[in-house]
Amino acid sequence: MVIKGKLMDGADMENTFRRLAFEVLESEGGAENLALVGIRTRGVPTARRVAEEIFKIEGKKVPLGEFDITLYRDDLETLPDEARVLDSVIDFDVTDKNVLLCDDVIYTGRTVRAAISALLELGRPRSIKFLALIDRGHRELPFKADFTGKSVPSSRREGILVRYRETDGENAVYICDK
Repeated sequence: MVIKGKLMDGADMENTFRRLAFEVLESEGGAENLALVGIRTRGVPTARRVAEEIFKIEGKKVPLGEFDITLYRDDLETLPDEARVLDSVIDFDVTDKNVLLCDDVIYTGRTVRAAISALLELGRPRSIKFLALIDRGHRELPFKADFTGKSVPSSRREGILVRYRETDGENAVYICDK
């Protein structure tokens, strides 16, 4: 991918995560029955950042899980044989929880569909909502983010690159040509 421009720097991302945490808490009436699940791979640091901001605001740690939705994808047969399935870590009961699925980018909606299918195998949440740092449009399935950091109109020839300090050495969001 060739970087075309920077959409967010570290300070922008920090401010966006703080705003998203406030929006989530307002919508859910606080953190009491809330649980966050990050969709691997980039949804995990996204969920962690939101959880950190919720802790700063409410002083309460919310349950935090990680999901690998590979086996729930609707294009599983097209994945290369060497495609890796990572572990999912959900060490809390999702039944009757208000679960917030988190990812870095929402694009076609297929990842959200897979994550909901996987989550429902674990129990019956009271509600499932979705948070995306970036919404780039081009939906193929009727899903939208309940909480969005930034909407970025893009072409199908472009991509969004979210980088996190812990995995990439910087906090930034870029728009790229594929």
